[in-house]
Amino acid sequence: MFDFSGTLFRIESAAQWLRAVATKAGLDVPEGELDACVSRLEEFGAQPGGVPPRTVPPHLEALWRERDLTAERHRAAFTALTREAKLPAADLAEALYERSQVSGAWLPYPDTEATLRALRGRGIPVAVVSNIGWDMRPVFRDHGCDLVDAYFLSFERGVKKPDPRIFQMACDKLGVAPGDALMVGDEPVADVGAATLGCRVHLVDPLPVDQRPGALAEVLQLL
Repeated sequence: MFDFSGTLFRIESAAQWLRAVATKAGLDVPEGELDACVSRLEEFGAQPGGVPPRTVPPHLEALWRERDLTAERHRAAFTALTREAKLPAADLAEALYERSQVSGAWLPYPDTEATLRALRGRGIPVAVVSNIGWDMRPVFRDHGCDLVDAYFLSFERGVKKPDPRIFQMACDKLGVAPGDALMVGDEPVADVGAATLGCRVHLVDPLPVDQRPGALAEVLQLL
């Protein structure tokens, strides 16, 4: 079982994210103003798959906690945090959210495809278990990494990691006992929830793509 963001794929930087949307909107924003907005976006953790928030306004705390349970809450939470960052134009919030779901905004880690292909070659079934509010299957397809047997996405299942139920669903679908399963992720709280069932857990560092060349290859040595 693999997590998605920070494990198999990494989203573009917040600066690339904002600049891509501002350029598409035809906005001529001074570089200094863009940089300041990027800092605010990172402070509020407004980019799905980006850095976690350092600050969540009190009126958004409940929505933030439940963001991964439905697509509607996910959109509402992230667009609200984006607006808190005082964007160059108010209507960029929705455009930024849409940008976070396009395949071009994501890159697989250098060893993602090779690792998934090696697992398939060994006949080892693979599931993606992710706390997320949108369907990332097209990202796998568009990057040639559609080598996954099943997807367990929190917004589709109505349950999120670290709740052991979502890991149990994945094990049942793959036809393996939890004690024979390995969960690979980057989040010490969410992904370690699999250990409650008796699954082994292997954590990787969610570094930028160019700084993590071979962490997933270690997984093959654990199986």
